[in-house]
Amino acid sequence: MSWIDKIKAGIRKKSPKDEDLWVNCKKCKEQIYIAELEDNLKVCPKCEYHFRLDARQRIHLLIDHETFVEQDQDLTSPDPLKFKDTKKYKERMRATIKKNATNDAIITGSGEIEGIAIEICVFDFSFMGGSMGSVVGEKITRSIERAIEKNMPVIIVSCSGGARMQEGIFSLMQMAKTTSALQKLSAKKIPYISLLTDPTMGGVSASFSMLGDVILAEPGALIGFAGPRVIEQTVGEKLPEGFQRSDFLMEKGVLDMIVDRREMRNTISQLISTLTQQEIQED
Repeated sequence: MSWIDKIKAGIRKKSPKDEDLWVNCKKCKEQIYIAELEDNLKVCPKCEYHFRLDARQRIHLLIDHETFVEQDQDLTSPDPLKFKDTKKYKERMRATIKKNATNDAIITGSGEIEGIAIEICVFDFSFMGGSMGSVVGEKITRSIERAIEKNMPVIIVSCSGGARMQEGIFSLMQMAKTTSALQKLSAKKIPYISLLTDPTMGGVSASFSMLGDVILAEPGALIGFAGPRVIEQTVGEKLPEGFQRSDFLMEKGVLDMIVDRREMRNTISQLISTLTQQEIQED
């Protein structure tokens, strides 16, 4: 089985029900046969719109088959503020964990990409909007520390609404914590590749996601600190077309490359090979 077949197998879920055979593209509004969309790695075959992937689908896309070893999967938030909005934070977390089968908004672990060992951290937007709390910051920091210990490159795939409000200042502290860890990684001259997907916002965009040695983004990804609607309401002006989308940021010099998802694995493996001067293993 080729690597592209393995990726498709990882993205494709259980056979859909009759009423769920089609999905409307959010960009071109055309109907797409779900099987066709999944075969195309969840990229619209008509307009190239990139649908969101969950963390495990992303790992299937990027990591060599059967090389991924998840780390720190048992970490859970201690609810430091005893927070309650419409429901208690602990209750919200329990329900989200049960629904997503993960303990927080990021999956971290070790693996290989084209035979090169790496550490990878992948956000999952379906878990409380990919929000960054103390567990997310801790897992990223531990991944970076493992990379330093084993001299391995780091890949962080961001897909987040920003800091988690239910953890208040504890979530904001993760910005400094992860940034400090990345400074140690940089001092060791170990490569860090940051991949920004839709959306990458708030404290995530204001910290580690913008510190990559190479910063990549998927086409059309929303990337920024505050959202466009908040900015428009604040400044009282209409924003330019495509403001905060990856094409706009590429034009302004914020990004290094915009990469189609179907080319992402090859692009990242080539970058890692170049940065580490290691040879890629051919399938």
